[in-house]
Amino acid sequence: MMLVASDPTQRLKVASALRQASVYGLTLARTWAFSDGTAASNKPLQSAPGSYNEAMFQGLDFVVSEAHRNEIYLIMSLVNYYSDFGGRKQYVQWAREKGQNVTSTDDFYTNIMIKGFYKNHVKTILTRRNTINGMIYKDDPTIFAWELINEPRCESDLSGKTLQNWITEMAAYVKSIDKKHLLDVGMEGFYGNSAPEKKHLNPGGVVFGTDFLIHNQIKGIDFATCHAYPDTWLSGSIDKVQLEYMKNWTESHVQDASRILKMPILMGEFGKSLKQKRGSIKSRDALMVVTYTMILHSARNNGPFAGGLFWQLLDQALAQFQDGYGIVLPEFPSTAALIASHSRTLSNLNHHL
Repeated sequence: MMLVASDPTQRLKVASALRQASVYGLTLARTWAFSDGTAASNKPLQSAPGSYNEAMFQGLDFVVSEAHRNEIYLIMSLVNYYSDFGGRKQYVQWAREKGQNVTSTDDFYTNIMIKGFYKNHVKTILTRRNTINGMIYKDDPTIFAWELINEPRCESDLSGKTLQNWITEMAAYVKSIDKKHLLDVGMEGFYGNSAPEKKHLNPGGVVFGTDFLIHNQIKGIDFATCHAYPDTWLSGSIDKVQLEYMKNWTESHVQDASRILKMPILMGEFGKSLKQKRGSIKSRDALMVVTYTMILHSARNNGPFAGGLFWQLLDQALAQFQDGYGIVLPEFPSTAALIASHSRTLSNLNHHL
């Protein structure tokens, strides 16, 4: 949304997407507060460490302001694990250009200079004064939460200790600037050494250097997240197998949030691509029904499952971002009806409680 809104002539596209979301009862969106390096975009937010593109920042200002106008809260993610929009790879490249002996993207978590770059970005975002509404981001109630990193992994240290240390340091840093907003890690939910009996639930039983349980017990982390993409995690499997996996994966994390973490959990991303071999609107709707049913069951029983964010909402005018997962509400009436019904039901439960 920031990239599109950075061009004032294109802002109606962002306004339309948020307006549609509001009409269908959606109240929470997750978006990027990063775009690092010229390789990421011809209009990066951060072109070099500490050097920011004001037009892009004003695009983000518009996103926040327009979300408020439509009564939608925002989760703002602060960096990407992947190289899309720069991410860890760009931070490592910046350090290398300054003479640092860094050879792996996992050096992002340990190199002092790189951690300094990241902290500077965090401070810049959190202390930004919105040019539209005049509010400093860290004081803006439209922002629901900050997210440390999108889908972190650390495959050079499968014990999870490297990532544990990084999250501990960065969670404390965010909270030193902003104690008002919630904070999440941005995890996919993969299990590690703290729950060896659950590693089989990871896609292919693989360990990714993350640990869902211990990472979310770090001081300053306020709620847990998990993501779910059965269509790619179980590539080639039939819909029945994918739906059963979705149930087991989600149920395990909801139980952990209740019994061990004792905190809310949000499905930060889930979806099914129509570009996959077995992808169809019917099978995508079935995945949403399974997810939404589990959310409502938890809500009705005062459980921790707080909601689910499908990947990803698009407007008709944003077709260039269609990755197979994109949902344009007016173009998928059956899916839109499911989303609207779930949103209304969850909202009514909240009011009742």
